[in-house]
Amino acid sequence: MGQVRLKALSGSQIRAARALVRWSADDLARQSAVSLRTIRRAELLEGQTAMTPPNDLSVRHALESAGVEFIDENGGGPGVRLRKRQPKKGG
Repeated sequence: MGQVRLKALSGSQIRAARALVRWSADDLARQSAVSLRTIRRAELLEGQTAMTPPNDLSVRHALESAGVEFIDENGGGPGVRLRKRQPKKGG
């Protein structure tokens, strides 16, 4: 079986995702273990960033862990949204 290859994040997606979870660039750098300089440089671009695949994946995982869903380009362009919260089970 092959691995699913994720499309690289765009600077716009990273900025929008941070806004949804109310994180500063510093918060994202801390949560993803990617340098603040790299985060800021990536966010300057509208399109695909020049981040290395490991950094891209670290940023993606940090934001997804905070509740962000990345939306692939499906005719309307790539985007982000907050994941729908699951109702708590039990009492």
